Amino acid sequence: MQTPYYLIDKARLLPNMEKIAHLREQSGAKALLALKCFATWSVFDMMSEYMDGTTSSSLFEVKLGREKFPGETHAYSVAWAPDEIDEVLASSDKIIFNTAQQLTRFEEVSRSHTRGLRVNPGVSTSGFDLADPARPFSRLGEHAPEDIEPVADLISGFMFHNNCENADFERFDAMLGMIEQRFGSLIRRMDWISLGGGIHFTGEGYPLDKLAERLKRFAGTNEVQVYLEPGEAAITNSTTLEVTVLDTLYNGKNLAIVDSSIEAHMLDLLIYRESARMAEAGEQEWMICGKSCLAGDIFGEFRFPAPLKPGDRLSIDDAAGYTMVKKNWFNGVQMPSIAIRELDGTERLVRSFDYQDFAAALS
Repeated sequence: MQTPYYLIDKARLLPNMEKIAHLREQSGAKALLALKCFATWSVFDMMSEYMDGTTSSSLFEVKLGREKFPGETHAYSVAWAPDEIDEVLASSDKIIFNTAQQLTRFEEVSRSHTRGLRVNPGVSTSGFDLADPARPFSRLGEHAPEDIEPVADLISGFMFHNNCENADFERFDAMLGMIEQRFGSLIRRMDWISLGGGIHFTGEGYPLDKLAERLKRFAGTNEVQVYLEPGEAAITNSTTLEVTVLDTLYNGKNLAIVDSSIEAHMLDLLIYRESARMAEAGEQEWMICGKSCLAGDIFGEFRFPAPLKPGDRLSIDDAAGYTMVKKNWFNGVQMPSIAIRELDGTERLVRSFDYQDFAAALS
């Protein structure tokens, strides 16, 4: 296949799914795929065998979850607009409001629906202010029990989303204890509680059984159904971005320009000033650069067994989360196709993009 393209490998996706299934079985918690992280629906048939449904951040994600992923469809947004609320309700099983004011505004129209409210516990594991839901002056959820109390009878559940790339079970346990201490009386009035995503429980060495026991205990003590909303945990290490070297030069370092771009195809690397990941072997040090005109369009520096040259193929690892959902047409750079490697090793192209897609995105 012509590069660039994202290659989703089902054999690498499967271990994540099996861990999710194990956690569901041992804890009684349900798992919803967070579409804000990964929404490539060509593998939803496989994922739906191991997960309970989807959760969203917008009307379009709600509709995609309803149409493409069997199971429950949870609808959350930082703010619902009046002209979309009817469609949101028609396409979801649960609707979660970000504030008591939004809940009150749409109380009548949503009265026959299962409703929840986002709660901001004031603590998180985010190392980035940009992504910290508990940052000062955060707009993400109600943070005071006294503001929740007046509307508590209008809802049957809460969503807490305060973990971010959290691979530390002890920290998760401590934060959940803080949540129980502060909001326990309200939690015990609910039927269900979502603990959001950002828990890296599919990572190597994570104490999965400890997490299962803690979730089961939380559910039993508070008599609630627990939901988790894995995003990256569901698809970590499952996908590569396949690229080709177009040109090389030396300017104090060996530089290789590939037919891709971090701003267009792996935007979070740019936002969070992080390096891509790539299997390394050898003594040849090369900086891998994108082909856009952005000076900082750099995937990172890596080691190779031999000098790179035009035509060489490279695989950038862990390229599923927050990539395909954020890809864009900056500089008119060719948007990567999407391909799937089946469990039997065969590969198939499921989506490609061309000039007409570029032109259609503009006006």
